[in-house]
Amino acid sequence: MMTMKSMLSFALTAAMGLAFASFAQAETKVTVSNVHLCCGACVKAVDKAIQGVEGATAVAAQGTHSIAITAESDAAAQNAIDALADAGFHGETDSETIKYKDDTGAEAGLVKRLELTGVHNCCGSCNVAIKKAIGTVDGVEASTAKPKQTSFVVEGNFDGKKLVSALLDAGFHVKVKK
Repeated sequence: MMTMKSMLSFALTAAMGLAFASFAQAETKVTVSNVHLCCGACVKAVDKAIQGVEGATAVAAQGTHSIAITAESDAAAQNAIDALADAGFHGETDSETIKYKDDTGAEAGLVKRLELTGVHNCCGSCNVAIKKAIGTVDGVEASTAKPKQTSFVVEGNFDGKKLVSALLDAGFHVKVKK
């Protein structure tokens, strides 16, 4: 039979354990801003990208061009960011540790031709924004970017890293095809 002292000790230990467990399972919240979200199809594509990420949810806000991620851990939040990149979305996170990886394969220096893949380009408005970003890079002469295509070629005499940076800044995640 438990004494009053041992019952209090047990209750205190249990309460501390519950408090520690809830602290250890604190949610991770990350906001991604400056993401290209021009239409409902962009928002649906974000939902689809995050759907397969265990322990994470996301709410895309077309009006503010942002995505609010709620995850059960930092690892799940990073997985959500990686899934967004794989779906062709890019932005700036408000986290010091959860960031987009530099997986673009872009290198500084002049190139005559660069094939880019993995971009989110669901509609005419996406394509206009992609072409606008491409047009900001000195030396670009042509691109094959078309709506609903996730890959395209850019030609001219331009810096490949600057081209990729312009697309990232416009909210599109791309990778250089090797």
